[in-house]
Amino acid sequence: MGRFRGRVAVVTGAGSGIGRALAVALAAAGAVVVISDVDEAGLAGTVDLVRSTSPAVAAMLRSDRLDVTDREAVLRYAESVGLEFGRVELVINNAGVSHGGDVLGMSFTDIERVMAVDFWGVVNGTKAFLPYLIASGHGNLVNISSLFGLVAMPTQSAYVAAKYAVRGFTESLRMEMLIARHPVAVTCVHPGGVRTSIARNGTVNAGEEPSGRSDLFEEKLARTSAADAAAIILRGAARGRPRVLVGNDARLGHAVGSLSNRLWQRAVVTAFGRL
Repeated sequence: MGRFRGRVAVVTGAGSGIGRALAVALAAAGAVVVISDVDEAGLAGTVDLVRSTSPAVAAMLRSDRLDVTDREAVLRYAESVGLEFGRVELVINNAGVSHGGDVLGMSFTDIERVMAVDFWGVVNGTKAFLPYLIASGHGNLVNISSLFGLVAMPTQSAYVAAKYAVRGFTESLRMEMLIARHPVAVTCVHPGGVRTSIARNGTVNAGEEPSGRSDLFEEKLARTSAADAAAIILRGAARGRPRVLVGNDARLGHAVGSLSNRLWQRAVVTAFGRL
């Protein structure tokens, strides 16, 4: 964590969950925290937490409402941050949404919304800030994928598609940075079940009841706290790891999926049948 002391750290989707925990952890580590979210009320809550965590860091805190799907706004935002602080050394593209339901009942608009935030939001943030990370001489780029960026899951096709895309985009970019010898360590993060509001705030197919899905996720699947997830992510980023798995479920899913994708699919189908 000492790697980030005094460094300008940008976190999107910081109004709640992992993004909020990352902002608080970075403030505690002495970083210059630059946060954004489309949820202004949630973002204000994160600002209060950062200020209470580290009053010294809070003096340099920057907070902005930002829609990561608005490419021109993200480009302007990166330029503004670069001009204000003179450098950017860590960028964590964390903003994300979820949508649940079978493909047959899912509208094109549902799929497009998830792809716009979860994939294109990552692309927009990466493209906007990458020149600044390179110019810093010791940049870190962290893109948040998911366990579902490693293995598929029924009723989560749009989310899975976006997170697989984030994984492929990030891993390809990492190789490009190494080939060009640019001073940017690129990390793709795959959280398993983390106790955040993403499921409860997510949408579902028309006519379905959202609370059932969120209750299942929060009560049965979300085993890792947001604070623990943030600590794992920052530790992995500081070490320049290409891939970070968050939670035992992420490690198990990755292991089973790597050994046999057919076995993973059979296990999931059986589990859904029992549910």
